[in-house]
Amino acid sequence: MGVIRWKEIAMVFQSTMNSLNPVLPLKEQFADVMRHHLGWSNDKAEERAKALLDLINIPRERLSDYPHQFSGGMRQRLVIAIALSLNPKLIIMDEPTTALDVVVQREILQQIYQLREMFNFSMLFITHDLALMSQLCDRIAIMRHGKIVEVNEAREIRNNPQHPYTQKLWSFFPNIHETSSHSLSLTSEFNA
Repeated sequence: MGVIRWKEIAMVFQSTMNSLNPVLPLKEQFADVMRHHLGWSNDKAEERAKALLDLINIPRERLSDYPHQFSGGMRQRLVIAIALSLNPKLIIMDEPTTALDVVVQREILQQIYQLREMFNFSMLFITHDLALMSQLCDRIAIMRHGKIVEVNEAREIRNNPQHPYTQKLWSFFPNIHETSSHSLSLTSEFNA
């Protein structure tokens, strides 16, 4: 497993404060991965870390800071950068934007997409946000009770869901093009 982890497959967890070591500065956390798996010196690892910070728009001088000194969005980008340290072929992302506000979520997702293009890695994105997945992913697998019930191209999952559970998931998203009777009654109450 040690040969595969980080070099072939990396993971980005949803809780960044649990992913980053609170008592180590960032440069130590970057260096740990590169020293252990590549045998790099601290200086070489620090140069790689600085280059990764450049890519995620965090100033290089922040490399000596501790995780609690960063915002939630910055910590999430740092975890993604550490996952990219060894250029893995696959990055598994488990709800990487869950605790972030909508604006920061969008920024993180745009950055993930740019990094994916730049580093040419595959991504397994785990989330409950089906609308987001239909925009971000090529293929989607729907799971229910730990079993995959439907797999298809993202546009097919969005436009023509086959499994009743997938159809039910889509029914929870409001359609902005439809006017429901509930919204009409609320409107007429406010106009009265």
